[in-house]
Amino acid sequence: MPDPTRLLPAVLELVARAGAVVLDHYGRPAEAGRKADDSPVTAADHAAEQLLEEGLRTLAPDVPVVAEEAVAAGRIPEVAAGAAFWLVDPLDGTREFLSRNGEFTVNVGLVEGQTPVLGVVAAPALGLLWWGIRGQGAVRHNGAQERPIRCRRPPAQGLVAVASRSHRDAETDAWLARNGIRETVSAGSALKFCLVAEGRADVYPRFGRTMEWDTAAGHAVLAAAGGRVETVDGRPLVYGKPGFANPGFIAWGA
Repeated sequence: MPDPTRLLPAVLELVARAGAVVLDHYGRPAEAGRKADDSPVTAADHAAEQLLEEGLRTLAPDVPVVAEEAVAAGRIPEVAAGAAFWLVDPLDGTREFLSRNGEFTVNVGLVEGQTPVLGVVAAPALGLLWWGIRGQGAVRHNGAQERPIRCRRPPAQGLVAVASRSHRDAETDAWLARNGIRETVSAGSALKFCLVAEGRADVYPRFGRTMEWDTAAGHAVLAAAGGRVETVDGRPLVYGKPGFANPGFIAWGA
């Protein structure tokens, strides 16, 4: 297996470069096409993904790269059961990108043994970046300073949940009501995992469709910060599933 600690500096550099590409496109009028699943895609998605794919293949030639737009185009590498592979979402939150609220991210995750072991999530429009390595902790970087982050203990006054800004549904609302959530914060993209990881929220429920490249990087950051991600029946969320589609899940803090 590749060593996540050794790979991290190069992955951080790649993600920063991809974020700069996305920001360059963000500063111009954007037009969105539609993929087969009717989700939007922009030139920024394709440009950032090309940079990340090429960089990761150079960095670790033997590790397959599963990237969102490549999969949409039918370019799906073979991933052996339990083997290491990259999951790449070059622009998570394309709707947020198009609405210009800044809540989009660049996500790169490394999976081994069906579990994310390294994750980098950058929010270039917000000037923020998070990374985590299994067993080594998680970090938040804001451009001026870097600090370790941990999930917080559940507050006595009740849990704070974070929910999708663009994909919230009735099932999520029902779960929030059943579980006595004190407050709900809306956010886009993988930012939701990071808010739980840094202790600004306690739980992130998601029942709508997501893919593994949407969640792997944020999952890694959250797990490194002391949290966990489970399916709705309480089993660990695993990776390398047929078709790379996730079931509904709950991301918990401490």
